[in-house]
Amino acid sequence: MKQLVVLSGKGGTGKTSVTAALAHLAAREAPIVVADADVDAANLELVLQPTQVEEHAFISGSLAVVDAALCTTCGQCEEVCRFDAVVAGEESYRIEPVACEGCASCFHQCPVQAIHLEPRQSGQWYRSETPYGPLFHAHLFAGQENSGKLVTLVKQQARLWALDHKVGCLLVDGPPGIGCPVISASAGADLALLVVEPTVSGVHDLQRIHATTEHFRVPSAVLVNKADLNPRRAKEIKSFCSEHGVLIVGHVPFDTVVTEAMVQGQPVTAYADGLVSRALQRVWRKLRGQLIS
Repeated sequence: MKQLVVLSGKGGTGKTSVTAALAHLAAREAPIVVADADVDAANLELVLQPTQVEEHAFISGSLAVVDAALCTTCGQCEEVCRFDAVVAGEESYRIEPVACEGCASCFHQCPVQAIHLEPRQSGQWYRSETPYGPLFHAHLFAGQENSGKLVTLVKQQARLWALDHKVGCLLVDGPPGIGCPVISASAGADLALLVVEPTVSGVHDLQRIHATTEHFRVPSAVLVNKADLNPRRAKEIKSFCSEHGVLIVGHVPFDTVVTEAMVQGQPVTAYADGLVSRALQRVWRKLRGQLIS
């Protein structure tokens, strides 16, 4: 099974729009599985028309809970808590869930064992059906950490489903940036498609995300989105790619049809056959040989 992960050094480059278009184009030729690994702000589902078929809790870490009947209000738990999660009440102490990091210091310090740890639900993950194949996606609850772990879970479930159903291609919409979620999303990928805009920050963040994929030995290619907005920066991107031996698989022009397609909840290639769609079709033709057997 081949894996393509779509990445960007920063948010807002059009990464998800490109992923949706590739899902539409790929599904016309062979069955695929799609995973939205941007669990902190998942939105691929907005343009793939999903029907949810599974929902599962994502358990990560622990939450301290005080048994008010056993608490003697000695205050030792409050003294050892580094996160100010222990709050004094009228008859007992209590734990503020948003502040608790699950470090268990209060649990070990309590002299009367009035504190216990409970598994914490930090989010949910889903399997949905779309016109282009199954979509695995997730929602990390506000203020929760371990997004890298949830990304790994989403990818793992998508990969297992693909193997069980003998699907040869996994398409992953990765998170923006270069942090732990990006590393998790890139693990095992056969190719990383780096979506970049021709701006000052876009060029800088291309350098960062390329350094990340290169460090983890994930082959990469570049797609320049909205390429006609700033020819000077587009040339800088071309020079960088030439210097580092990175293939540019396409230049997609700016067009408000992309926004129109998103409003209609469709991939742009399914919504209209214009300059953007034809540019993305050329990109797919360059990629398909590495992903569809």
